[in-house]
Amino acid sequence: MDHPSSHHSKALAIAAAHGHGEAPRTLGVEEELLLVDPRSGRIAPAIELVLAAAAAADVRALVPEAHDLTRLEREAKREQVEAISVPHTSLDTLERSVALGRALADVAARQIGLRAVAMGTSATVSQTQLTASKRYAAIAEQFQSTMREQLTCGLHVHVGVADDDEGVAVLDRIRPWLPLVLALSANSPMWGGEDSGYASQRYQVWSRWPTAGPTDIFGSPAAYHRAVDALLATGVPLDDGMVYFDARLSARFPTVEVRVADVCLEAAHSVAIAGIVRALVSTAAQEWKSGFSPDPMPTTVVRLAMWSASRHGVTGPLLNPILGQPCEPRVAIDALLAHIAPALAATNDLHRVTAMVDEVFASGSGAERQRRIMRERRSARALVTDAIERTHRPVSPTSPFLDALPI
Repeated sequence: MDHPSSHHSKALAIAAAHGHGEAPRTLGVEEELLLVDPRSGRIAPAIELVLAAAAAADVRALVPEAHDLTRLEREAKREQVEAISVPHTSLDTLERSVALGRALADVAARQIGLRAVAMGTSATVSQTQLTASKRYAAIAEQFQSTMREQLTCGLHVHVGVADDDEGVAVLDRIRPWLPLVLALSANSPMWGGEDSGYASQRYQVWSRWPTAGPTDIFGSPAAYHRAVDALLATGVPLDDGMVYFDARLSARFPTVEVRVADVCLEAAHSVAIAGIVRALVSTAAQEWKSGFSPDPMPTTVVRLAMWSASRHGVTGPLLNPILGQPCEPRVAIDALLAHIAPALAATNDLHRVTAMVDEVFASGSGAERQRRIMRERRSARALVTDAIERTHRPVSPTSPFLDALPI
């Protein structure tokens, strides 16, 4: 683990490198949303109807730009839908994709009396139904209750990398910082109709998959691919799509995919989280190019840091990635911001990200808001009603295109 003075020297070198004007990296997001009945707050197995409605001419006319900037896809369960953005180089245009993806999913859901909501877990006790697919059926047969009980919604961020060499170098260097991304995004306190005690119960549920979680330092693309091949050779994961690392190389795109975040209650927070992830990737790539070794934090310690972030969000102790010791959450998040500030400044995202962080500490994360609504109203339906409103809240008062969205 780096000594603080070593980290300061590294930060100066990285800041100088960013000052030479690296082009903004591409980034895109995948947001998983729940399909809910607004009258009861219960989840609804209706993905096929929602996708059919989204493709209909009348819905396309209501959200005309959406089909150029986002698309909707199935997920493992019929009670959820995934909105996938096209790649962007600016958070301003990514903001547009995220808002339109949520709007398209919601407008389509409303055609059949449902709504699309950005909650990491359901507020109610509900049985789930598997999406019709040979692959999902095979996964269900192999993993039994893990698949039956799996209904969580995450935010996956893809950031462009030059090649596998750069991608693996990035994976090796962002490990200690990913728990703080989870803490800021935490938005899934509910499980089985009650408060789970975790800010991100989604991460706890997702951790049941045997390939999920943090990874060791790989050192090279060859070592990364050997590790993946060794997992597949066990016969436990059915294919490489089931290699559920917290961060991994994408099998389809020249990107690093970071998978630790809950879907955020507010679109503006999803956009800022994406900005944080891009800045982490850019900073890690510059560290690699400057010859700095990865922080050797043991994977067992990273796993415990992820647990703390899942348990507390930003309301309890988190692990300081520089010192390797528990600290107040604001101290840990400030260390993250200091680490990525040059990269954020280089893409003009520093103000947006710091404003989101300040808002989370002032008003609470999605998890804290959900708990507050449940304490005040003691109703899952009221919780879902509030979450629907926050899901489709305009991302920015200066986004005039949102005035015309049918929210």
